[in-house]
Amino acid sequence: MFLEYLTARDGRMRPADTKANDIVHWQTTIATNDLDALAQKLRQAHVSFVSSGVVVMPKDKAGFSKGALVSDPDGHDVLLIQK
Repeated sequence: MFLEYLTARDGRMRPADTKANDIVHWQTTIATNDLDALAQKLRQAHVSFVSSGVVVMPKDKAGFSKGALVSDPDGHDVLLIQK
């Protein structure tokens, strides 16, 4: 688990059908030197991928060469990038 905390008593759960382009979406970005190896370890650990897997990006457009979006068990999204 990336974050561990108690839910506020008057807070609402994140809707299960939230998508990456929804206004309530929030993600943490983490850079790595070898995204393919990290993605393989995450799949072996049964981590939920939001993206279809590692996506190759035009570096001049996105600022990174590869990316993948994953979710932890609590629904926190983490954008993994490789520069």
